[in-house]
Amino acid sequence: MISDRISKLMNFIQHSTDAVIIYTAANRFYFTGFMSSDGVLVVTKNRAVYFLDGRYYGAAGKRVSCGIEPILLTSLKTQLAHIMYDLGVENIMFESGITVSDFERFKTILSGMSINASPQLDTLISSMRAVKSEYEAEQIEKAQRITEKGFEGILSFIKPGVTEKEIKTELEYIMMKNGADATAFDTIAAAGPNSAVPHAVPGDYKVKNGDFLVMDFAARLNGYDSDMTRTVCIGKPDDEMVKVYNTVLEAQEAAISAVHAGVAAAEVDAAARNIISAAGYGDYFTHSTGHGVGIDIHEAPTVSHLAQKELEAGNVITIEPGIYLDEKFGVRIEDMVYVTKNGCKNFTRAKKELIIID
Repeated sequence: MISDRISKLMNFIQHSTDAVIIYTAANRFYFTGFMSSDGVLVVTKNRAVYFLDGRYYGAAGKRVSCGIEPILLTSLKTQLAHIMYDLGVENIMFESGITVSDFERFKTILSGMSINASPQLDTLISSMRAVKSEYEAEQIEKAQRITEKGFEGILSFIKPGVTEKEIKTELEYIMMKNGADATAFDTIAAAGPNSAVPHAVPGDYKVKNGDFLVMDFAARLNGYDSDMTRTVCIGKPDDEMVKVYNTVLEAQEAAISAVHAGVAAAEVDAAARNIISAAGYGDYFTHSTGHGVGIDIHEAPTVSHLAQKELEAGNVITIEPGIYLDEKFGVRIEDMVYVTKNGCKNFTRAKKELIIID
């Protein structure tokens, strides 16, 4: 029996080309269910073969998705050309995410065939990956539980005098200690004026009383990512800090309330953006409200003012509005939600009310 994912790819091929080659790591994992650092998945109208070298071939035989035939890779140049000629393949599509050098290498190997990087293929795969299966949603939620253990553990570590780098390192260690396979991305720990930089790189800045500390962090588990941001205050915040924090929290909760299958992603973005603008901080919300999460930390759908596509049941998206006052401080609060027919399930359980670390 062929897996549903491969079946959809084969149906696409029936109307579009003779064969598709899946080469990027995330898409190979999505279609095969098998993680490897290298490999070439070839799908035609009625056959799927997966070329893997000796490091992975043995394990792949027991773990790849139904309907995919693992083949021990000894010479890609010889084996790939041979199977394409045997199958009568003349036209081949690749994902656009393949590097130029790899694309040129495949063109050389498959000389005489028509090879194209296809936006249509990208659109198909992106739309498929955007709707999570029950298994995928479970893995993302499990990763989020680990992420929250990181947050719980780091609170007792934060105190005046520790550096952003130290916070980042400790937070990642706690997640790994609690079962993460890896971090989903490089942790952001940005304090004081650095918190006003949305993607600040942790440095030697020492947190001090009166600082906001923005932490954006996530665990990866079984090939799937979580994503979460929390902002805490070291010592007592001033009135403006409290106002900004509460504005971001109100905006975030409004956007979460707006989520359901069938709503345009732009409407969810507007729910957050309108509250921030009404409070006088519209110019300081400088990024989109959210993005999809799954095998990659950023994938479809995007939740921005430009995103007219409707959300679908099964999407997993972040809701992460922020306000960033240059040279002063920034606040971002991020939850990850699972879109349902009538609303959403919030995968994030961590406290959102302002935490003050004395």
